[in-house]
This record gives sequence, structure tokens and C-alpha cells, in this order.
Amino acid sequence: MNYQIVIKNIDTVNEVEGYWSDEDFVQLLEKFNYPDGATADKNSLPELLEMAISDYEPNEAAEIVLKYKFNDELNDGQIEQIAHNMLIDKVCEEYPVIGMQGTLFHVNQLLFKAYNGKFPNAKASVVHFSMTPTDGEGQKLTAENVLKLLNSGLSDRNLIKRLFETQISGNIPFPEAEGIVWELTTKDDVNYNLVTSENWINKDDITDSEFEAVLEDIEEEA
Repeated sequence: MNYQIVIKNIDTVNEVEGYWSDEDFVQLLEKFNYPDGATADKNSLPELLEMAISDYEPNEAAEIVLKYKFNDELNDGQIEQIAHNMLIDKVCEEYPVIGMQGTLFHVNQLLFKAYNGKFPNAKASVVHFSMTPTDGEGQKLTAENVLKLLNSGLSDRNLIKRLFETQISGNIPFPEAEGIVWELTTKDDVNYNLVTSENWINKDDITDSEFEAVLEDIEEEA
């Protein structure tokens, strides 16, 4: 199916609003030995957590937050290693399991804020765009669909194109798309907001703000 794509804007942000819920804050406060989070004013929870975190050494705090988010996926040794690396590098851009990079970004930025910059400052991109079918009725697009359609407007220097050229440009499955795209929202199946790492898509990656692209049917592997 043919689509008309319009890239409206790309916002570069230090954090994604709404990622951490009030329940997250309350549970994390408990893990940082502040048991009164449940009765605290909801608006004060982020600030209370920052203060509670800052009472710990940065690597200790990183381990606590990482264990809260990845207790089922990582063992203690892996968590300790990531916590150490987070103080040196942008692990959220380099971690080999792409599906974990989004969560690592949110953890990194929580710690970056609590420690006033002791952790590297990673950034996310919020891409605002529309994808309008030109030859039929559209559908609710998936992360895979969206990246394949955006391909026509991305620079050849774009990291996704360089690492996944075959997947993003062909009619084959692109399972990594679900990890590259952290959030994809739409209210009308035409106008979309996409959240990802600045490392995956940034303002310089867009060569055309308006272009056409064809969404091919995926040929499933036998």
C-alpha cells in the first residue's frame, strides 16, 4: 500500500514524561529505605525519590533501580556490571539486547537527574509524523510498519539503516523494530508519535520531511 508521509517535528528530550508511575515511585522509595511514599503527596514523589537515591553511592543506587526493572531478566552479576558501566558509558545506546535499551534509558535518566550529572546524559527523540494511505483504507501501523515506511526519508548515515538495511528496506520481518521503537501512539491511525533513542533517529537523520513510500506485505520465513 502507498503512503504519504509527513515528518512534522522531532523533539529531543532528556526524559519521557509519564514513564514512571506513582506506584513505581512508591515501590522504589521503599527499596531506598523511605517507607512513607504511599502516604506522601503524589506530586512530591519524584523529588522524594531523588533525595532518597542521592543518599546512596551512585553504583549502589544503579543496582537497586536496575534490579527493580530487570529482576527477571538479569542476574546479580549482570546488574552489577551494568551499574558500573552506566557511570562511564551510555549503556542504553550500547547494550546488545535492543529490547532492553529503552528501559535502560529511563533508568539512566532517573539516576542522571538524582545525581546532577554523575551519569552520562542520554537523550530520546519524539518523532511527530503522519502516514496517510493514498490508494485505499489504512490500518493501524506497527513499529515494524512505521520504520519501513520512514526508511525512504532517512539519511544513509542513519544507524538503523546501517545496521538493518536488509530488514528496513525489504519485505522480510524486522523483529528488532519493537525494541528500537520505545513507544508508538496514535488516536486516528494517521497521526503518530514515536519515541526512540536519539541514537536511533535524530533531527539530522531526516533528509525529507514529506515523501511517499510503499508498505509491502511481509514474506514470512519458511
